[in-house]
Amino acid sequence: MNIKNLLTVITCLFITANFAQTDIPQDYLSSDFHKGRREQLRKTMPANSVAIFFANPVRNRANDVDYVYHQDPNFMYLTGYNEPNSMLLIFSEDQQKEDETFNEIVYVQKKDPTKELWYGRRLGVEGVAKQLGFSDVFNGEDFKDIPVDFSKFDKVLFKDFKNDVRDSKRDDADLYSLIEQFKTKVSYESLPSKIPAGEKIVEVKTNIDVKGLRTLMASLREIKTKDELVLLKKACEISAVGQIEIMKAMHPDMSEAEIQGTHEFVYKKYNVEYEGYPSIVGVGNNGCVLHYIENTKMSAGKELVLMDLGAEYHGYTADVTRTIPANGKFNKEQKIIYDLVYAAQEAGIKETVVGSSFGKIDKAGRNIINQGLLDLGIIDTLAKGRRYFPHGTSHHIGLDVHDLSNRGELKENMIITVEPGIYIPEGSSCDEKWWGIAVRIEDCILITKDGPINFSGMAPRSSDDIEEMMKEESILNAFKLPILD
Repeated sequence: MNIKNLLTVITCLFITANFAQTDIPQDYLSSDFHKGRREQLRKTMPANSVAIFFANPVRNRANDVDYVYHQDPNFMYLTGYNEPNSMLLIFSEDQQKEDETFNEIVYVQKKDPTKELWYGRRLGVEGVAKQLGFSDVFNGEDFKDIPVDFSKFDKVLFKDFKNDVRDSKRDDADLYSLIEQFKTKVSYESLPSKIPAGEKIVEVKTNIDVKGLRTLMASLREIKTKDELVLLKKACEISAVGQIEIMKAMHPDMSEAEIQGTHEFVYKKYNVEYEGYPSIVGVGNNGCVLHYIENTKMSAGKELVLMDLGAEYHGYTADVTRTIPANGKFNKEQKIIYDLVYAAQEAGIKETVVGSSFGKIDKAGRNIINQGLLDLGIIDTLAKGRRYFPHGTSHHIGLDVHDLSNRGELKENMIITVEPGIYIPEGSSCDEKWWGIAVRIEDCILITKDGPINFSGMAPRSSDDIEEMMKEESILNAFKLPILD
């Protein structure tokens, strides 16, 4: 064996060993994290109350093909369990049954070798107890014998639900069954949804609360822990690398689908499980559709390309938008609008501090955009600015791309977007030279006591920096595929 072949073998062995050591990602949130979140929720719950959470159901895509499963964010936050047909109960105080004391119960999918052969492994009762740190774990079918009298609680807290889970391929104790059983036990169906017109209003006393749990969970989730910020930072940086790589790879013949695929290729290179939301790639006038997801335009030409994408890493999603010229150079009108949005974003980021509010951030950017549109003659009164900037400027991110929050005063360790935009669709009541220009710039901003930190700031934002980045060569340009008829 010559030295070259020997080195090749050694390299292959090293790679194989390295993959074996990292077969499963090691940076998931720990069972202690989820336990801590349950304990924190318990502290905020009303006295003598119980909170109930359901896993997300499986959704059918077509015939015998289901959509990729995605857990309910609250359920994931509190358990770390990523399977359907499950239910969690958290009690504000310890409960007693004979000689046993408990303050939480979780019902999970039971082990089933046949179903696991077709649909994947299940943790089961023993796995959930061992890996996720629960003491009181039961199979879903055991819920019918739950040792809890719901009528004794002052409040039974749960998120209101609709009976829209699919009605096929059920386990004996699937989510639909658990919901139906739960509704019966708390007499949920017996409550009047409304008083018929003309009848005397009679006060209905009930311990059921379908609104309060959202506020409690929002208070927890809107302020991120140190462990959550690690995952969010990684999701944001991966998303920013995707934006950088497409800036380098972009050319006028690129299609919207290829642009989307380039981003998502980068995500997979970093072992991202999913996109946080359907990828938005709008060329020219398509960018004026705020949630444009068709991504079917075949070439970008000399248009602007609005790219709103976010990697979801271990459940936590980024939300990063860049708008770039497909040919590498902003024309006069494109640059004017782009720089106006950039100035608005800069103003908004400066307001992203402890004690500020979404209203202050929005006002800072909106004032700049409205005045700029007026000065350009695109609008004739400031009030008409919303026609071309129709959305809000900020939202929380986390387990949801529009993460759960109470939208109150901004606090340390919240992370929000700042995303002003201008969209001038074809046919607008302004000079045609502005038609089809759509610009949004969006970043993920961590709020700290020392000022804002841009988690996605590694992707260029200013028009000059974008043009400079687009001069660089992409590693993806080396990949050539055959041309197909």
